[in-house]
Amino acid sequence: MAQIVVKEIDAQGRVTIPMQWRKKWRSRKLVLIMRENRIEVAPIEPTLPSDLFDSVSISGDVDFTDPHSLKKALLELKEH
Repeated sequence: MAQIVVKEIDAQGRVTIPMQWRKKWRSRKLVLIMRENRIEVAPIEPTLPSDLFDSVSISGDVDFTDPHSLKKALLELKEH
């Protein structure tokens, strides 16, 4: 369900976001998106390093100490 709040812009162009909405966010960084005559505001949620584990799978015969071997394996993955 959409919640609607009407706010005024101050002399410096600032708008306050209700505290109840901000409490649900895990970050203080926002992204602003301009679409025609609308502005969308969304929090940028941080990505935990653990979320990236096992996100890319490559063949087991890659030598991770050799950057050329790793690059070749990643390029092969991209082609498939």
